[in-house]
Amino acid sequence: MRTRRLVLCLIIALPILSITSAESESAGFDPQKSGFSLKFGGEEIPYRVFGVYTLPNEWVTIRALSRQKNDRFTLAGHGAGKATRKGSGTWMWKAPPEPGSYSVEVTETHSGSIIRLNVFVLVPYGCMVDGCVEGYRVGNYPEKFYRNNTIYDKPRGFVRVTQENRHTLVAPHFRLEQFLCKQQSGYPKYVVLKEKLLLKLEYLLEEVNGRGYRANTFHVMSGYRTPVYNKSVGNVRYSRHLWGAAADIFIDEKPKDGVMDDLNKDGKCDFEDSLVLYELVDSLQSTSEYKPFVGGLGVYGRTSAHGPFIHVDIRGSLARWGSTPSLAQK
Repeated sequence: MRTRRLVLCLIIALPILSITSAESESAGFDPQKSGFSLKFGGEEIPYRVFGVYTLPNEWVTIRALSRQKNDRFTLAGHGAGKATRKGSGTWMWKAPPEPGSYSVEVTETHSGSIIRLNVFVLVPYGCMVDGCVEGYRVGNYPEKFYRNNTIYDKPRGFVRVTQENRHTLVAPHFRLEQFLCKQQSGYPKYVVLKEKLLLKLEYLLEEVNGRGYRANTFHVMSGYRTPVYNKSVGNVRYSRHLWGAAADIFIDEKPKDGVMDDLNKDGKCDFEDSLVLYELVDSLQSTSEYKPFVGGLGVYGRTSAHGPFIHVDIRGSLARWGSTPSLAQK
């Protein structure tokens, strides 16, 4: 009789332990959201620190989105650019004339909440000579838009990445160097990044932690690719990686060994683990929060060259693919 009671108690306790475990996994994650949001250009930024991209001498509107009627905001440029106040919590900001890394902070004076913008002034696309940006081999972007879609227009410019700025945060849980192209070269290197991609990655990271998969960041297996590198690895000509709008990612925390974690707890690192991550992301597509991030989602298994991972991008239209027939039809 006592044995039956013990078994029954264990059966009841197992789901509770599972829930508690999932809650404890996500409890330590801080999404690093501020007490207000900023509009910089066309994107809304809710995070305490975020990377944004602009051309030299470009005028950009920075607008604080109030949550309380008595919110008051100040902007500090720390010697970066020139700001002209246009109203309560709104400024026209002129970027510095020289490409490089700068910082702008907006503070809500009552609460002390701060958003720091790490501003990267780009080397303009027009500075590219014979497929090179300041000696760094990029290659040529397609002259024609894919399916007449303007998202395939040439990038406006390139972030100059140096030994000094490579660790700069481009989002609370991601650094600039995570998105560098894998081609071999010294510094400086150059990269293209879209703010919306980082907004999507932060959103997904919060969701992943909320489902009980502990992750301080995603391992970015492939971020930006130059056209010349993309061609060398045999990828498609119009890959969103060329526009800084895609990332191949996986969770690498337990242990931190350069490959996907055992997400389904079967003792192996294989396609089934990337499928867990794929299905988690795919389940979000019907939510209102995910709508700004609609794009491509692909799933890949282990090969001799890499472990399992998923691809995410921000192409603006739904696309799904995978390495099994059932997934290819999604």
